[in-house]
Amino acid sequence: MTASGKLISGVRTFVADVTEGFLEITHNSFALIGLAVAFVAIALTARPDLRQAGEEQLMNWLQARQAEVVGMPIEPEASERATAGNPKDLPKEQAAVAFWLSKKYRVAPEPLAVLVAEAYDIGARAKIDPTLILAIMAIESSFNPFAQSSVGAQGLMQVMTNVHTDKYQNFGGHFAAFDPVSNLRVGVKVLQECIARAGSVEGGLRFYVGAANLADDGGYAAKVMAEHFRLRQVAGGRSMPTTPPPMLSTQAAPQMVPAANTPAATVAPSADKVALLSGL
Repeated sequence: MTASGKLISGVRTFVADVTEGFLEITHNSFALIGLAVAFVAIALTARPDLRQAGEEQLMNWLQARQAEVVGMPIEPEASERATAGNPKDLPKEQAAVAFWLSKKYRVAPEPLAVLVAEAYDIGARAKIDPTLILAIMAIESSFNPFAQSSVGAQGLMQVMTNVHTDKYQNFGGHFAAFDPVSNLRVGVKVLQECIARAGSVEGGLRFYVGAANLADDGGYAAKVMAEHFRLRQVAGGRSMPTTPPPMLSTQAAPQMVPAANTPAATVAPSADKVALLSGL
């Protein structure tokens, strides 16, 4: 064999050896990867806690990446915090009340759907007409869950939070005054105690506003009962206007001045109200 033939043969042998070695290494690497994957799969199957931790870390990483892309936090559970529901899912009577209140007080029907359903539920348990409960919310706050009076009455039903702090303990503390459903439940409890103490709905309303021992409640009970009447008509399927009725001479504007803020000319000073309510 000539020198050039030997050189070509040597090169071929070298290339063949390199190729064989590369294939062997690659095969062994794939085998190692396969073993590693199998080991991880077995470990995760045997340890669900590890699998869950891994999934949470992966999800957190994906959400962080998505937040960077869209420029705001990603909170899929945020809708669960909202006090809202579909009013069309309510019974016919409740849906009619929710839509009427929505139109009159210019409040979205979705949160009203939850409040109406809650008022009907708790009203049945407390033996209080749910439309009376809704009428009080309407007159007290116009369905503003963050309303606050000058004397500290807060939330939908304008409960004196500092006076009735104990009633909020079952809801996690006094900040629950600004949770619409919690405020409604505490307000109904206060109302129930007021009615029991007075012996009548009208008398209970005077206790509720803190005017039980006063000659005049500023037209509060009349306003609530008038709105209660309208809501009962709506619940019964009758058509009622959504514009405010003409004011009585003893009434403040029902949607502009909450009962707890009635001027001193018609009701005794607000400090007296707090004292009256503190005995409940």
